[in-house]
Amino acid sequence: MEAPRLAHTMSSPTSPCEEVIKNLSLEAIQLCDRDGNKSQDSGIAEMEELPVPHNIKISNITCDSFKISWDMDSKSKDRITHYFIDLNKKENKNSNKFKHKTMSNRYWASGKDYSKVHLTQLLEKAEVIAGRMLKLSVFYRNQHKEYFDYIREHHGNAMQPSVKDNSGSHGSPISGKLEGIFFSCNTEFNTGKPPQDSPYGRYRFEIAAEKLFNPNTNLYFGDFYCMYTAYHYVILVIAPVGSPGDEFCKQRLPQLNIKDNKFLTCDEEDGVMVYHHAQDVILEVIYTDPVDLSLGTVAEITGHQLMSLSTANAKKDPSCKTCNISVGR
Repeated sequence: MEAPRLAHTMSSPTSPCEEVIKNLSLEAIQLCDRDGNKSQDSGIAEMEELPVPHNIKISNITCDSFKISWDMDSKSKDRITHYFIDLNKKENKNSNKFKHKTMSNRYWASGKDYSKVHLTQLLEKAEVIAGRMLKLSVFYRNQHKEYFDYIREHHGNAMQPSVKDNSGSHGSPISGKLEGIFFSCNTEFNTGKPPQDSPYGRYRFEIAAEKLFNPNTNLYFGDFYCMYTAYHYVILVIAPVGSPGDEFCKQRLPQLNIKDNKFLTCDEEDGVMVYHHAQDVILEVIYTDPVDLSLGTVAEITGHQLMSLSTANAKKDPSCKTCNISVGR
């Protein structure tokens, strides 16, 4: 959080026209600290006042997003945890109302990460829609051929963890912080194998599930979100026990029982490790250690590269009742 100017990019769940956005009056931006003290708004005074936002501006208006910025005195800046923006209020009371009801919600922007309590609420919501479990045998990662060539030439054949992007929930404690390698594990219902299409590249690294996920690893729930679509994503983190990634997750994420959870399980049957994944959510699995290409195989897929399905820096739909939680209200 920087002062004196703060900015937060907010995505609308629909495509508001520029004229509607410019009619918004944001004089009611309100600050709140952990004790519930608020900045003055509508003549309400608190015993311990927080600074009042001023010089509020809306800019960078596009078909699906806009940026709100404001100036603020540095007084008590460290106590501020939330910004409430009421999109109902307009400068012109006679101006047209939003055509979509979702645009009249009160959106919440936070300068703080979700706590374990908040993530547990997300976890419980995700469990409701996870669906039945299907068998899997491999984890896979799609990239362009140049990516794998670079790994072989510059990293001694080992894929290296990188910092997670800002996709998913705005309060995710792993975005921009956790280092890992993204893998997929969903299978096609009719074949039991990974789908042949991918948004990330035409070359796929496949690795046997037991080489990444086993009793020597811990499993964590990281996020639950959607991108204005009917299907939802769940982010899971697999970390070798005692690794730096494991220590990072222990402090921030709910840990899952690897044998008994609604998303991804690992259990032994007749001396063989058996794996299952949830059918009705798309799992994004982050593995926190380097992975050598020699542990699996790299081959070109036969399907299409569906770029429109990419979740890189994807914006979460803030109006979805399935994957959002109430925080700080």
